[in-house]
Formats: sequence, C-alpha cells, structure tokens
Amino acid sequence: MAENILDSITKQYNSLTRSGKKLADYIFANTASTQYMSITSLAESCGVSEATITRFCRGLGLSGYNDFKLALAKCERISNLGDPSDIPQTINAEDDFDTMCHKLHASNIVSLNETLEHLNEKTLNQAIDLLSAARHVYCFGQGGSMVMAMEAWARFSTTTSNFIHIEDSHMQTMAAALASPQDVILFFSYSGSTKDMEEVLELAEEQKTPIILVTHFPKSRAAEIADVVLQCGYSESPLQSGSIAAKVGQLFLIECLFYGYCRKNPGIRAAARSATAQAIAKKLL
Repeated sequence: MAENILDSITKQYNSLTRSGKKLADYIFANTASTQYMSITSLAESCGVSEATITRFCRGLGLSGYNDFKLALAKCERISNLGDPSDIPQTINAEDDFDTMCHKLHASNIVSLNETLEHLNEKTLNQAIDLLSAARHVYCFGQGGSMVMAMEAWARFSTTTSNFIHIEDSHMQTMAAALASPQDVILFFSYSGSTKDMEEVLELAEEQKTPIILVTHFPKSRAAEIADVVLQCGYSESPLQSGSIAAKVGQLFLIECLFYGYCRKNPGIRAAARSATAQAIAKKLL
C-alpha cells in the first residue's frame, strides 16, 4: 500500500470497474466527509453496493472499510497532536491551557446539542417501555463502547437489580443465546459495525430478544437488526477513536433513559434509590 491512500486510488483508477470508478470519484470529491461515514451511508451516497466498497478496500491492500477510513484520515491534514485539523475544536500543541479547555468544552457542547437534535420522543419512549417491562436488561458493548454499557448498568443499578453488565464478548454471546423475548439487550456501539457486535445481535434476533441500540450511525449493520435505535451526536474521526465528546452524547441518552424509567413507577424507584444511597453512605468516611 502506498503511503498516501489517495495516490494508491489514483494509480489504480484506470483498472477499476465502472462502480469502482464511481466510488473513487466520490471519495476524491468528498475526502474529508467520507472518513466520518458508515459503509452503508457511503454506499447510498455514491450509488454502489457495500460489497463493491469492501472489494475496493481490499484491492488497495487494506483489511476492510474501517482500515480504509483510517488510511483516509491519515492522508488528510492533521494537527501536531494527531487529530484532524479541519474542525474548530481541534487541539494543537501550541494551544495554551485556557484555549485547550475551551475547545474541549466546545466539543462536548456540540455532542450534547447534536444528540438532543436527533432525539425522538416516540423512539425514546419505546426504549423506556422495553426497559420497564424487561425481566433482565443486558448492557453490552465492546472496546470503548463497553465502558458506556458499564455506565448504563451502574446508573440503573441505583434503582433496580434487573440490569446486568457483561464485559467479555464470549460471555455476551452465551447470554444472548440464552436470552428470551422477556429480556432486553441494551447495546452500545458508536460505529454500529463490528464483528463481535454482529455476532451477539444476530443471536439475540434469533431468540426474538428486543434490542435497543445506541449508535452514531442509524444506517449501520447494527441498526438493521435493532428494534429501537437511539442516535448519539458528534462525528468522530478514526484518529479520534474513544474521544470523550463522543461518549458525552451517549451519557446524555443514558440519563434520559434512566429518568424515563424512573417516571414509570416513581414511588418504587424513589424508594430503591433511597435504599441504595443509604447503603453506600455507610461506606463513606
């Protein structure tokens, strides 16, 4: 693979198929935005199939689409700290402490505002109804998204013992295989496109277990399987993987779900929260 992925595409352009050239033309014209798109969104935008994109990436010597996005991000302008330099919130080594903090604050505000814009009352209530009626709610995610699944479990554990968090992907797979329509899987995946995620969700689908997905990409593979999709804000570059700003929107959605859940049975939930608060208070100095 050449150092610059755009150079590699240029060298291979004349040997590409008609659909491959169509894809390449779109990438050349939209290099900055392409790195933020899911494979489904890119396929729709340039009018080719997802299989064409996968073959295109492998023809460039890459393992797949995510590898391609990373290569694309690297050939774009980046700051001296490794982040993309085409957004106002990008932090540079030359920024003073005050500037750095203000840029980080701005990123978090962008994430919250975009998540609020995507929020749909009907969809949120569907998710709350599923959580409220569930026998067990399995909070799943992998990598950085696993941290968000743990946050959801920790938040809801103050008011109910029905929520279960499992870290290991193998154990998640086994739990999904034994879940039932009376359970719910609350899955966190910013990309909505990982192999472990697909395996778990396909098993849950076979078991007819309702799936609530928190993702940035509403047209991802995970979204195709999920029963309810909640979209978080903030467009994260492949070079920013695991950014706090991307998590802030997801935390906001967890809080919306939590208070919606508590509103279903306010007396019971208030008593449970009081009991857990008193239990924890004994551990404080």
